[in-house]
Amino acid sequence: MNKLNKFHLMLMQKSGKTLIIASISLVVLTLTAIRLAVADSGSDIFKLGDRIDFLQQKLSNHNSLDNSESQETIAFLPPQPGQFEIIKTIKSDDLTPKSVVYADPGMFFVQNMMYEHSIAVYNRQFEQVKKIADHVNLYKFGHRDFTAEKYKGSPVEAAVSQDGKFAYISNYRMYGPEFNNPGHDTCLPSDQFDPSFIYRINTENLTIDNAIKVGSVPKFIAVSPNGKYVLVTNWCSGDVSVIDTDINQEIQRIFVGRFPRGIAISPNSETAYIAVMGTSDIAKIDLQDYSVNWMHNVGLYPRHLVLDSTGKYLYVTLNGDDHVAKIDTETGEIIRKIFTGAAPRSMVLSDDDQFLYVVNYYSHTVSKVQAEDMEIIDTITVGLNPIGITYDPKTRQVWVACYTGSLVVIQD
Repeated sequence: MNKLNKFHLMLMQKSGKTLIIASISLVVLTLTAIRLAVADSGSDIFKLGDRIDFLQQKLSNHNSLDNSESQETIAFLPPQPGQFEIIKTIKSDDLTPKSVVYADPGMFFVQNMMYEHSIAVYNRQFEQVKKIADHVNLYKFGHRDFTAEKYKGSPVEAAVSQDGKFAYISNYRMYGPEFNNPGHDTCLPSDQFDPSFIYRINTENLTIDNAIKVGSVPKFIAVSPNGKYVLVTNWCSGDVSVIDTDINQEIQRIFVGRFPRGIAISPNSETAYIAVMGTSDIAKIDLQDYSVNWMHNVGLYPRHLVLDSTGKYLYVTLNGDDHVAKIDTETGEIIRKIFTGAAPRSMVLSDDDQFLYVVNYYSHTVSKVQAEDMEIIDTITVGLNPIGITYDPKTRQVWVACYTGSLVVIQD
């Protein structure tokens, strides 16, 4: 852990308001410096300016760390020797990774957005085995309204089918003659921006073999455990697309509100949890009748969701609160919230449900959390703007996508 993080955590453990204000001021000043030094991330609405405004509001109200809900003593367990250390950093001129996703056996799909128009595929030897261009002929995939020879996408996230045969890729927007009104991060559902497409990649030959039309600015994507459905959160249209994998078509669109992002699906494939990032709420969708219930007031700007293997515990990154929460799905009770770093974005759970790994975008760190009691075991600096993360259950390696142009591999 670096000195700044240690100092910040020390201040949070004190009760004096002067120290609390000093801690917040330090973070604000640090983020201001980063805003001047680092290029705009260009993909999420919660940019550095918004982050600073939020922290300055905390400073002006300076009682936000005094209430019982948000005040949290940060406890660190001693790291075990030789564990949780960076073993490889991959840098390349054609890497602008928004996400990285593991696919069995031993492949890693890296989504490079519109900056490179590609999906890069790596193996366990840290070699790029293929760079898949995001260019498609939509007409050949049955979309008769799109007649150009080639359209480009902008790969955001990926999800892999349970049998490992297919990887599904969301595209932030499409590029081509029919796409004249693309969505953007500060949109409203009423804006009615262009739809986009999901690509399906055959993992055997690493080619795009289908494209499926969804809503505007699709971001996160998930495959149901039974393999029947692919769910997609459409950021600008404020809804969730349900895709039938047998026919590769959207069969349902469910409105949930502004800026839906993370998705977690129950082990029995009957319930989907949706983080609605423009709110403080999580939508709970019944995948049999598509009715929606809610978990209200879980925290500010919920972004990413992870369920444990039993479906009992739901973990959520609260990008606006700088916390990660553990929720009991049966009762909706928040069991505990912890501070991991500034702007926790994505996370992944180990295959044995023991450890949660969280990327902290503005702290440039990854935190390892013991899932049972939500104690932070270790925090490691990885590089500027870590935003995506995945876990290899065979090697116990954590791959991190840093938006500024690198992949970092951590051995646990």
